[in-house]
Amino acid sequence: MANRRVVSMVFFLIAAAVIARAGEKNAPPSQKIRKGAKVFVAPIAQGFDSFLKDAIAKKKVPVEITTNRDQADYEITGTAETQKASTAKILIMGNWHSREEASITLSNIKSGEVVWAYSVHQEASTHGKRSSAESCAKHLKDAIEGQ
Repeated sequence: MANRRVVSMVFFLIAAAVIARAGEKNAPPSQKIRKGAKVFVAPIAQGFDSFLKDAIAKKKVPVEITTNRDQADYEITGTAETQKASTAKILIMGNWHSREEASITLSNIKSGEVVWAYSVHQEASTHGKRSSAESCAKHLKDAIEGQ
């Protein structure tokens, strides 16, 4: 149980740092993210990177995902955590949905500058990691197209 608390604390400290650096929950890009840019998605805990890649395709985010970091313009890194509903939550509240948290950053590979960041917290996520990943992808698309 203590290990779980330590992991949760580390996750929240990283998320807080990302949010503080970005200045707000959905930070406006500090530089233009061009449509069609090549993006490398780094491995993220609990396989969240796979959900994120699928969500980027599903939401039609105007970027090209590449498997080779050397060919990419930007890199997405992040953290993710899922907490399954406890027996008490299921029995008392009738809620079997998981709690999802994810924070991602989009960095320019050449300069290392974080150009965009987003954090999501879903207390009762119907579709788990998929919902969190789709939220991240939707906001990334808005950041690119809103320029």
